[in-house]
Amino acid sequence: MDAATASVLVPDEDTIRPTRLVRLTAVAVVLGIGGGVVAWILLALISLITHLVFRGEISTAEPVIEPGSVTLWVLLVPVIGAIVIGLMARFGSPAIRGHGIPEVMERVLHGESRIAPRLLFLKPLSAAIAIGTGGPFGAEGPIIATGGAMGSLVGQVMRITADERKTLLAAGAAAGMAATFGTPVSAVLLAIELLLFEFRARSIIPVALAASAATAVRLVLIGSGPVFAMPNISEQSWPALVAYVVIGALIGLLAVGITRLVYAIEDRFERLPVHWMWWPAIGAVVVGVCGYLDPRILGVGYVHIEAILSGTVVGWSLLRLVGLKFVAWSIYLGSGTSGGTLAPLFIIGGGVGAALGTLAAALLPDVGISVPIAALVGMAAVFAGASHALLASIVFAFEATRQPLGLLPLLAGCSAAYLISVALMRTSIMTERLARRGTAVRPEYSIDYLSQVLVRDTMSRDAVVLQADETVGAVRERLLDPRAAGGHHGFPVVNGNGELIGVVTRKDTLSPDLDPDTPLRNLIRRKPVVALPDNTLREAADHMVRERVGRLPVVDRASGKLVGIITRSDLLTAHARRLRARDQAERSLASRRWLVTAYKLSGRRGVRGRQ
Repeated sequence: MDAATASVLVPDEDTIRPTRLVRLTAVAVVLGIGGGVVAWILLALISLITHLVFRGEISTAEPVIEPGSVTLWVLLVPVIGAIVIGLMARFGSPAIRGHGIPEVMERVLHGESRIAPRLLFLKPLSAAIAIGTGGPFGAEGPIIATGGAMGSLVGQVMRITADERKTLLAAGAAAGMAATFGTPVSAVLLAIELLLFEFRARSIIPVALAASAATAVRLVLIGSGPVFAMPNISEQSWPALVAYVVIGALIGLLAVGITRLVYAIEDRFERLPVHWMWWPAIGAVVVGVCGYLDPRILGVGYVHIEAILSGTVVGWSLLRLVGLKFVAWSIYLGSGTSGGTLAPLFIIGGGVGAALGTLAAALLPDVGISVPIAALVGMAAVFAGASHALLASIVFAFEATRQPLGLLPLLAGCSAAYLISVALMRTSIMTERLARRGTAVRPEYSIDYLSQVLVRDTMSRDAVVLQADETVGAVRERLLDPRAAGGHHGFPVVNGNGELIGVVTRKDTLSPDLDPDTPLRNLIRRKPVVALPDNTLREAADHMVRERVGRLPVVDRASGKLVGIITRSDLLTAHARRLRARDQAERSLASRRWLVTAYKLSGRRGVRGRQ
């Protein structure tokens, strides 16, 4: 703080504090390492339970349940797992229900990023039981929720702000996703689009390094290969790109339908005349039947995503896998069990994309449409359409397959899916539940307008200044004249040297309990609360709220002299400028449309006249 402003309360400037950022980043890196280990443990636990209940053997290798390898026992196993989860939810914590990410989002928005410590154990355990007993879910949602719980718990132990705790929560969540798929960049983007609700260096740096650390752990424990290997992609022609845009748009429609159907199923379960603890067991009956018809729908099914992208599963086998997976997943998820959404969406979107690509290639053989690329676009597009996380979906598909020439088809197809989805559905599969609970979660994020405008550009420079030695009676006479008061309700008070000592309001001076001979300096009871000309309006507004004042004298940073005053109405005036600029642009567009319409009508009349 400058010496000239040492005796006043100035706003906290919105700048990076290197010491705190380094400390937070170091903690985030440790969280990333822990998240990588936890992700590996959870994946191993899911494999162990799967091998135990379906094969009666002890193994942590990735299980593959093929057709013809199950008995009628598969009808009962998911129900047993669902009963256990229902008991855990009722007597442990109901927060384990759901697919993880919406619950974490809710804690960020309404719970100051505080997650109950018991969820750190109950959520991954319940997910391991659900998936290990045949639940058609991915492990990524529970791992993301568990990583977020780790970050939240550490943030609750440390003496940090709510924003910093949110950063640690997002760092843990990003670490979970990065460790699961080996996709650190998309994990950071997902954290930005769904958890952080901001793009600032103070939050991006810890999250990015946490995701990097988690990926390094994956390299050591699992390996460095792409999680979904597929044939190398060649450069595509522009007609093929148009086809991928159409496929993406159709997948966008599918994503909207999936989201609405999942929540419609959830609504039906809420109308059942039984306790919600038993709902997962009811949904698990459908899982058992679908699993008996096609065991490939059981469990996470990452190997089947790779098969779809590689083109080794086609025709009726592909349609059966996608259809039964969708039925089992949507009903079981709607029942309120514990499990993730990403892997099932990838199978559904990739399968539909492959089917559409096969049809397009047959109808347009000369265009050069690639079925694996269509499957890749479908996989990422359904993610973009359902979650409204456009950038995360594109980069995820690239990182998961390591196919750089797939980026252009992905960008085109996912953007088309996102366009269709946001046009038809304001919420996403991640935010619909929050919206139903009254939370406003907007998919668009923009720079705060107040943070772009400085105090000196908005403040009033004709402030009425009072002297500390003036009496209350004399000031009353001045303030009775509206022209002398300048329309203000708060007035800076300076001493004989011109130094600001405080602010008095019209209400203060008009109090009947005051002796008219009382000097104004006796009315000053707190240190002056001021703003600086180079503060932003956001900093000034936060300062007003924090100090519970409605106006701030503005003093020069170097001299400490009063240069103006800013009030709450000035903040609204700044917004009025923004609205006027927007309204002028809209009126300009409207006038152009009117001129075009008038020109067309006049042309038509001219043609008729000549006839």
